[in-house]
Amino acid sequence: MEKQKRARRMRILIVEDDALLAASLGAVLDEAGFVAETSGDGNEAVFLGETESYDAAVLDLGLPGLDGVSVLRHWRENGCHIPVLILTARARWSDKLAGFQAGADDYLVKPFLPEEVVLRLRALLRRDKQRGGDTVLTAGPLEYDTVSQRFRLRGQAVDLTAQEQRILAYLMHRRGATVTRAEIGEHVYSRDLEPDSNSVDVLIGRIRRKIGADLIGTRRGLGFRLTI
Repeated sequence: MEKQKRARRMRILIVEDDALLAASLGAVLDEAGFVAETSGDGNEAVFLGETESYDAAVLDLGLPGLDGVSVLRHWRENGCHIPVLILTARARWSDKLAGFQAGADDYLVKPFLPEEVVLRLRALLRRDKQRGGDTVLTAGPLEYDTVSQRFRLRGQAVDLTAQEQRILAYLMHRRGATVTRAEIGEHVYSRDLEPDSNSVDVLIGRIRRKIGADLIGTRRGLGFRLTI
């Protein structure tokens, strides 16, 4: 009887200075089939991310030594492009924007269910596998470079306003999923501003005119999604 080969367990780096939370997350990830390793210091996390081979990371923003955004920026600038899920108590849009601009792939605000961390990591790993670990997201003829934060359509640069870019980047990160107007509003506007649905529709209309109306579909009563 031939021995069956076991699939390699994915290594996940948890960067969290709350020892109890880090241990709890580690236990949940281990139970889910991952190999979880922890670090509670930003400088150590930079070293580990650049010298060890991880499949993904869960990264807190408020860290001793070096903050999470700086850690992520160091990783990206030095060729570490693993999927990163930011995990933090900071819910302001400015903090989310800083994380995404530094190269984050997803963002989860505390408090949270540990099971959601598992689900989000699995989704990030699937997307990373589909694009071969590349830093360029693609949807048909549309490309988004997550490092330079620039869009290209059929090889040509797309001129977008800051708000249009945030919306389209969010849709690219969530491609395949339907995104509600509320979600788009949260990722485009500051937290203390409540945009009406018409504002979102106007911005979506502008983006469609620049990249083609057929690339962004509307699911009536639900939201928007990239059609490719």
